[in-house]
Amino acid sequence: MRYISEIREGENVVEHFLCKSKQTLKSRAGKSYLSLKLQDKTGTVDAKVWELNNDIKAFEENEFIKIDGTAIVYQNDIQLNVKRIRRSLEGEYDPMDYIPSTEKNIEEMTKELLGYINTIKNTFIKKLLEEIFINNSVISKKLKYHSAAKNIHHGYMGGLVEHTLSVTQICDFMAPRYKYVDRDILIATAMLHDIGKIYELSDFPENDYTDDGQLLGHIIIGTELITESARKIQDFPKKLESLLKHSILSHHGEYEYGSPQLPKTIEAFILHCADNMDAKVKVIEEMIDTDNTAGSWVGYQKMLQRNIRKSDY
Repeated sequence: MRYISEIREGENVVEHFLCKSKQTLKSRAGKSYLSLKLQDKTGTVDAKVWELNNDIKAFEENEFIKIDGTAIVYQNDIQLNVKRIRRSLEGEYDPMDYIPSTEKNIEEMTKELLGYINTIKNTFIKKLLEEIFINNSVISKKLKYHSAAKNIHHGYMGGLVEHTLSVTQICDFMAPRYKYVDRDILIATAMLHDIGKIYELSDFPENDYTDDGQLLGHIIIGTELITESARKIQDFPKKLESLLKHSILSHHGEYEYGSPQLPKTIEAFILHCADNMDAKVKVIEEMIDTDNTAGSWVGYQKMLQRNIRKSDY
């Protein structure tokens, strides 16, 4: 199999891909064409079908397709101009070749993340984490393999546990460096801040928003999960529950970034900074990983609104 990361300008590409998105658009001349996003485990690539003829067979999003096309460079990225498409036949492809996955060891990351539960001194918080991460059958089953996003950062199998562990490690590093920080609250909310992603996003290969993901979002889902789990623990302190939920509700930091609240405790603010840093640094890392251009500059990053340069010299 020829992976997306191996495709170079000018090459003829005849290969199977997972079609992640399909749009019918109009050119400036008013001619219909297809705009596709194709995926394998190494990443995604944009593809265009300029001629809609009999060589373009019927297919839908999230189906495996076989394409015949040519690789070009458009705005510093590889793009495929596709001439032929058909649905892939069963047995022609291995689905695992099309699921992007973390390069890190999922089992080891999960073990390290759950190991933080035993470092919690507050009995109520420890019971809450055990209720969510161990006793909840959905979370205990899906935590290892879920993504942390649809496509912005950590949008691959194992991305959720990788991101959650990284944020928890950063918070653990920060906790003893400032006065007034309640480490138990900070570590617990670092572990829980994106737990709603398990319900917000569907499993691979779709990795798309569920109904609850669209209607509620992971912040509200995660907050409700704390409420429901705290009810199962006798005499769980109401004030403690509110402090935990506040960090979840405010971890995006600003209203314009989908945060229902601004961080108003020292733990909530540290969590926001840790989450923001890990997400944005990962965006840069992934951009460098997928860069096929010559030179030190890898191009413009829309979310960060700046050009990104490799630190080589």
